[in-house]
Amino acid sequence: MTQIGERTATFRVSSPVDAGESYLVSWAALTDVGKRRAVNEDSVVAHPPIFAVADGMGGHAAGDVASDAVVTRLGAVGDEPFTTGDVIDEALSLALTDIDLVGDETTLGTGTTVTGVALSLVDGHPKWAVFNIGDSRVYQLLNGTLERLTVDHSVVQELVDAGLITAEQAETHPDSNIITRAVGFHEKPVPDYSLLDIVAGQRILVCSDGLTKELTDHGIAHYLRREGSAWQTASSLVEAALTNGGRDNVTVLVIDVAAE
Repeated sequence: MTQIGERTATFRVSSPVDAGESYLVSWAALTDVGKRRAVNEDSVVAHPPIFAVADGMGGHAAGDVASDAVVTRLGAVGDEPFTTGDVIDEALSLALTDIDLVGDETTLGTGTTVTGVALSLVDGHPKWAVFNIGDSRVYQLLNGTLERLTVDHSVVQELVDAGLITAEQAETHPDSNIITRAVGFHEKPVPDYSLLDIVAGQRILVCSDGLTKELTDHGIAHYLRREGSAWQTASSLVEAALTNGGRDNVTVLVIDVAAE
């Protein structure tokens, strides 16, 4: 497990073209090995302008190395107020080179999911660039409504999209751990991207599937709606995942946006 950046902090995001467009962004990043795993193969980066979670796979220490490579490369993008999809793509390509050095030494190879949000500019106005590879997720809670912002790259998600199983059946499907896209395995990383407005009162959750295996979206919404700091919310989410079984490593990154 690798954690890059502060576990909790607050910083200012301002538009370079509109002095009145300014926000205070607070975050908390928390990870736990869970109750059944010997190694934490999740990693997290909270280093503006990038906030991301990576969930490694491949067994032994290989998954840990893969997730470390991704957050290390993404963390190196820091110290700039905003970034772009091209910069993220380049960081992931460099991470792939790092991962392949490890993958060549293992029989089955290794890889990792990666998902998160990055501060970007559109016509001079700050936006969140949401990006995703694999089945880790990004959610937004706004005005009490929870919205999943990413689509899992997984076998069961494809079955759900095809109408062959329901979302409820997907939770217990025997292929629920099989993903269809990753960073690693000698394949070019191909993230999905979308843009999201930065809004005062917004709460964003970035998490590995160690959380979503133990909590439904309804349960996640329950904890995100609670009053409290980003750190209190992150702690409650991890505790709930452990209480419900803790079958996998669990990592959460909670980001709160307030008007300055």
